[in-house]
Amino acid sequence: MLRFAQTCDAIAATTKKLQKTAIVAEYLKSRTIDESAVSAVFLSGSAFAAWEETTLQIGGSILWRVVAELSGRDEAALTAAYRKYGDLGAVAGEMLAERSGQGLTILEVDDAFRQVAAARGSAAKAALVRDLLERARPLEAKYIAKIMTGDLRIGLKESLVEAAIAKAYDATFAEVQRANMLLGDIGETLRSAVTRQLAEAKMRLFHPLGFMLASPIESPEEGLSYFAEAAVEDKYDGIRAQAHVSEAEVKFFSRTRDEITASFPELPRALLGLPQDAVLDGEIVAWEYPQNLAQTQEVVDGLPSEAGEIKAVELGRARPFSVLQQRLGRKKVNEKMLREIPVAYLVFDVLYVGGELLIHRPLRERALILDALLAGGRKVMHRRVTEAQRKIGTQGKLTFDDEEEISAASIIRAPVFLVGAPAELEDLFVAARARGNEGLMIKDLASPYAPGKRGKSWLKMKRELATLDVVVTAVEYGHGKRIAVLSDYTFAVWDTNKDRLVNIGKAYSGLTDVEIAAMTKWFLEHTIEDQGFRRTVEPKIVLEVAFNNMMRSDRHDSGYALRFPRIVRLRPDKTAEEADTIERVREIYETQEQ
Repeated sequence: MLRFAQTCDAIAATTKKLQKTAIVAEYLKSRTIDESAVSAVFLSGSAFAAWEETTLQIGGSILWRVVAELSGRDEAALTAAYRKYGDLGAVAGEMLAERSGQGLTILEVDDAFRQVAAARGSAAKAALVRDLLERARPLEAKYIAKIMTGDLRIGLKESLVEAAIAKAYDATFAEVQRANMLLGDIGETLRSAVTRQLAEAKMRLFHPLGFMLASPIESPEEGLSYFAEAAVEDKYDGIRAQAHVSEAEVKFFSRTRDEITASFPELPRALLGLPQDAVLDGEIVAWEYPQNLAQTQEVVDGLPSEAGEIKAVELGRARPFSVLQQRLGRKKVNEKMLREIPVAYLVFDVLYVGGELLIHRPLRERALILDALLAGGRKVMHRRVTEAQRKIGTQGKLTFDDEEEISAASIIRAPVFLVGAPAELEDLFVAARARGNEGLMIKDLASPYAPGKRGKSWLKMKRELATLDVVVTAVEYGHGKRIAVLSDYTFAVWDTNKDRLVNIGKAYSGLTDVEIAAMTKWFLEHTIEDQGFRRTVEPKIVLEVAFNNMMRSDRHDSGYALRFPRIVRLRPDKTAEEADTIERVREIYETQEQ
């Protein structure tokens, strides 16, 4: 473990990607295969491989208490160290003393992590963490704590680890990346590279792939400026979800790669009729179904008849995100909630089907495969919307084989329109907003699916006051009726290198009392420093905030301040790493100044 920690220090000391890759490759080649496999996972910033769905469930408050106990230092010293580094791992490395007999192997750390994950209750977990850090050298403890918090902060992404594996074992980056994507285990990918078996990697379902991301645009003209052929969909106000389907098993994963199946038990039933194993991409939304849906028996193909009459039934429309939010994070959903807050899964892409990974195929081909896949399933709402249907403002059309269990038929093929002029795009935008949706998604028909990447192949068009996705860094108790809850949030964006969060504002309005109560409980359990009325907290909660305008200010370390900021909503579907950066702040500032 000492060699691993020293390697991490060396990686952190350089900003050059090629040099980071070379350092990792050299380290991996110097270890046994077992040590290298575990190290590859740790270097990716995780304690366990993605497919395992195993978590340590250790909060920052537990780590803080353990470091305080082992170091014997008072709260003031620990707080000063945290303010210096902004990182619990670095605090552990500085505060803990080196003693004879200390030292761990990388495999011993892996075993200890698995014991912590298997332990039940915070006391049992804390005891195991205490034993682990007590046996570790200070430098080892530094990186053990960093791995436990899920952030090495050494400027190393998983893609660089993939590149290092390719370099170390004479493989191509594409071969390593493909195998890792299929397996969901960079350690197993490394083993395959060592044995020259990367090409034999098979898709391991039920580990989420990365989600392709979209870039914001400001106008219809910009929306048609990046590619020749545009496919346009409504942008729904729900949560992005990836569905994995295999025979009698279906699981849903959020954009943070957490399993969310339990919150939506009716959706797996609706996908069990698919004829092949598949991985789908779409949006889960709270859905308002028409009252006469269950009485409809006519089978509709979504196309107008020869006389121009549209023989179809209105599917309904999406409800506000605040309605869906009542179902998020629930392990059990009662019948009352299923009845009062029905949901639908709006499917717009397919990443894998019948043994073939499709992400390298253009969207045009994936769309046809998705149409065929959904058409072959049972109890699936299939949306194919024509230009004639768009003009009358329909949300989509329904097909089903029988009317049994219509309440479970909640899978909808998101309608797609082809546009070639800004005026058409503007008409679609107006229609989408009239249906209660956020705006539009504009996609390049020739584009492959790029997991985890944000480029100009997918665009999102919303027209509203500027918003930012920010990370909560500190919370305060409120006033009046909120004096007993943590309701005032200080929030931050990432700096230029995405290695430090810089505060940009503070907001206290926008959330409901129920949301504030739930977040108070979370913040109390994830406090880094208790300052009495104010607490610094683990930077993991993402908010979407709106504001009237932006100004330069030395009040915050970002150099900017937001005027009249307010919380639009919590973003449990986003990780802290996906929050906006200072570059986005500058773009907004410069735009408003024009």
